[in-house]
Amino acid sequence: MNLPVIFTTTIYRDISEASVFRSKIPALNILKPDSEETSFLAELSPDSEDILIEKKFASSFFETTLAADLRQMNVDSVVVSGVTTSGCVRATALDSLQNNFLTLVAEDCVGDRDLNAHRANLFDLQSKYADVVHSEQIFKSL
Repeated sequence: MNLPVIFTTTIYRDISEASVFRSKIPALNILKPDSEETSFLAELSPDSEDILIEKKFASSFFETTLAADLRQMNVDSVVVSGVTTSGCVRATALDSLQNNFLTLVAEDCVGDRDLNAHRANLFDLQSKYADVVHSEQIFKSL
C-alpha cells in the first residue's frame, strides 16, 4: 500500500519567527537549521519519497501547507505520532479534525515528559477529537 508519510520539524531561521511562543518557552531557541536538535533518529528519518514540512508552532497544520498537501493527495485520514502528547500531538490532532480529516493518534507512538499530562491528553483526544488506538490496530486496518 502506498500511503504518504509526512514528517514535520520545528525550525527557526529568523529571530522574529514565533517570537511570542519562543519568549514563553526559550528552550525552543535551540531549534536552528542543521542542528542536532532538529535532526531525526536514523531509523525514523524521512527518505526521498517522504514529505518534510517545517513548522513554527505546535500544530503541524498551523501556517504550513499540510492541509493543502493532504487534500491534493486526496487524503481523508491522518495518523498522528510524535512528541509531545500535550503539545504538538494534541495541537496537530485537533487541527486535523478542524480541517475535516478523520484523525487517529497512535497511542504507542506518542510521548510526553510528564506521564500524567500524556494520559490526560490521550483521554481528552479520544473523548473529543481523535481515535486513540495502538499502531498494530492501525496497520491491521490498512
